Amino acid sequence: MSNRVFAAYSVGLNRAEMAKHCPTAKPIGTIELKNFNLAFRGGNACAVATIEKAKGGGVPTLLWEITPQDEVALDRWIGVPDLYRKDTVKVRLNGAAMEVLVYILIGNKPPNKPSAFYYSTLLEGYKAAGFDTEILKAAVQANSADAATS
Repeated sequence: MSNRVFAAYSVGLNRAEMAKHCPTAKPIGTIELKNFNLAFRGGNACAVATIEKAKGGGVPTLLWEITPQDEVALDRWIGVPDLYRKDTVKVRLNGAAMEVLVYILIGNKPPNKPSAFYYSTLLEGYKAAGFDTEILKAAVQANSADAATS
């Protein structure tokens, strides 16, 4: 197996956490996953991030080059196959088309709020990557509103 590119949109944005779990992973750039939205799904105040297809949407991601060992560690950390499944998405980085690894939440969990700790981990990652934190805040608010009406 060769190295792959992992598109991080949640805890993988947090460089300190990635260094702890995947010490040989290298950040290689940022892109927007087009036609996806960031969503929070799961139990009360412990929802986790996922991406969902949404025409016109966009989710900022930090791209990491990962080794096969990093991928095994990521799977364990992120919760494959119990919580998340692996998928690939076609993207362009510096004009070159490539497929990137993404993790997508399994099942039809209800919209909900993430825990304060989980949110702060994501917020730190967004700030470190230079992403617009309003995208993260809007996703939390949208899912909180969905949770209240469902």
